[in-house]
Amino acid sequence: MLKEFKVQTKGHTDIIDITDEVAEAVRATGVTEGVALVFAAHSTVAITTIEHESGVVSDLKRILEKIAPEEADYEHHQRWGDHNGAAHIKSAILGTDFLVPVADGELVLGTWQQIILIDFDERPRERRILVKIIKS
Repeated sequence: MLKEFKVQTKGHTDIIDITDEVAEAVRATGVTEGVALVFAAHSTVAITTIEHESGVVSDLKRILEKIAPEEADYEHHQRWGDHNGAAHIKSAILGTDFLVPVADGELVLGTWQQIILIDFDERPRERRILVKIIKS
């Protein structure tokens, strides 16, 4: 079963908690046992898990900027004329999908664990998120 939702982002390492939307997608299927694959159909975003609180969010943004600085010169900029080379690198490192168990019709996450979407692009965007529920 495949569900979809959209998220409006601000770009520039915008970190958005999408846990509730993913949980609602799972509940809508009626599946009680299995896994949910959360996938962003974009090459300048990432999906992962963190404790979504301001300190961790700030720390994550700072570390990711050190890994692939947004203002650095990337060959991608020369080829396409845009300035989102860092966004593509960060997305490739973190990945565009996340797999989470489903038990008793609910996501199985740790107490302080949320599913997040990170938009690294250079401008606001509408992002398409797919949730594939695999029944076990």
